[in-house]
Amino acid sequence: MSLRAVKGMKDILPDEISNWHRLENAFRNRVEGYGFREVRFPIVEPTALFVRSIGETTDIVEKEMYTFTDRGDKSLTLRPEGTASAVRAYVQHSVQAREPVTKWYYIGPMYRRERPAKGRYRQFYQAGIEVFGDPGPYVDAEVIDMVVGFIASLGISEVEVLVNSIGGPETREKYRDALLGYLTPYRTELCPDCQRRMDANPLRVLDCKVPRCAEIAAGAPSILKHLTDDDRAHFDGLQETLTILGTPYRVDGSLVRGLDYYSRTLFEVLGKGEGLGAQNALLGGGRYDQMVKSLDGPDTPAIGFAMGLERLLMAMSEAVTESHVDVFIVAAQAGVRGQATLLGRELRDAGLRVESDLRGGSLKSQLRRADKIDARIAMILGESEVEEGVVQLKDLKNKTQEQVPRADAAARIHALLSD
Repeated sequence: MSLRAVKGMKDILPDEISNWHRLENAFRNRVEGYGFREVRFPIVEPTALFVRSIGETTDIVEKEMYTFTDRGDKSLTLRPEGTASAVRAYVQHSVQAREPVTKWYYIGPMYRRERPAKGRYRQFYQAGIEVFGDPGPYVDAEVIDMVVGFIASLGISEVEVLVNSIGGPETREKYRDALLGYLTPYRTELCPDCQRRMDANPLRVLDCKVPRCAEIAAGAPSILKHLTDDDRAHFDGLQETLTILGTPYRVDGSLVRGLDYYSRTLFEVLGKGEGLGAQNALLGGGRYDQMVKSLDGPDTPAIGFAMGLERLLMAMSEAVTESHVDVFIVAAQAGVRGQATLLGRELRDAGLRVESDLRGGSLKSQLRRADKIDARIAMILGESEVEEGVVQLKDLKNKTQEQVPRADAAARIHALLSD
């Protein structure tokens, strides 16, 4: 039996990578324009980090994490999401002592052993941002507006932005009593997971996808009616700022997230493209104002979001192909292969992407190879060209050919590429 990739994990081959580059570069350009800086953290973290931050009774911790005991008898976990690692790094390196507001972004793989579905994998890639130190609703609105603009820049036009507030600890405590009062008569009709959630965190019942649980949750009282004055003022400020920015949104009082660390602002962006299938969420995020303190850091407000890159790639308007070769060197005779190799190094030193096929072959077959890999220029080098110190440049896009001195070849190729 031949070896294959682990179920739910996939190879990303060169033919696909152009779209990944387009997406990642667009994300970097967008968030760096808002002052975010890239951070990279380990793929493996202490298991306790995710148990304490995400929540011991969440599906991620209970069912989906890849956890193992290392040779030092320590429990480690492949990171299932990025926010907990960002907070751990923020606390460990005492970042708050150096700057009042910290804005980070990350791109990388995450791991969850959930059931593979369209656009969902067990090794999947996320891009996200975190803002530490700003408690106001204005940064919440700016983050939402930023991500809506980013999605539009990808050609994804049909989206819906949902916002909600689940308040702070005082609101949550009041709402917990009201929600339990509503759910208790339905307890035996709920799935086993939701019956346990009622005792640990009844708010998570509202996020259950089991049809009967979702039907019951639809009739639950709205948390928006239980907001404290401060939480209400924060949510009003968010909506007012989104209106000023012209960012379309809809308040959804039933919106909750499947992680325990959220507070106050929650948001989700849903796609409407047919290619997304039944699960149409492109990204989600919100505030987690108590999380830094809960992980032994200072009392620091924070907000962030994460998005699955595979989901965005499915929703993007069109695929793009990107040539990875500027110049293909054609060695017309076997005796010039050494000079072709030297010429390739000279052109790469001049900043060009160069490929050649030094196995040999006819002139015609090598030109076909240049076409197949979508090279822009074919540089033909034969014995006479070597003797005369020239090369033949064949512009494969514009169907033109010219002879230039070898010493001028790199400059001329740069000129053709920029034309």
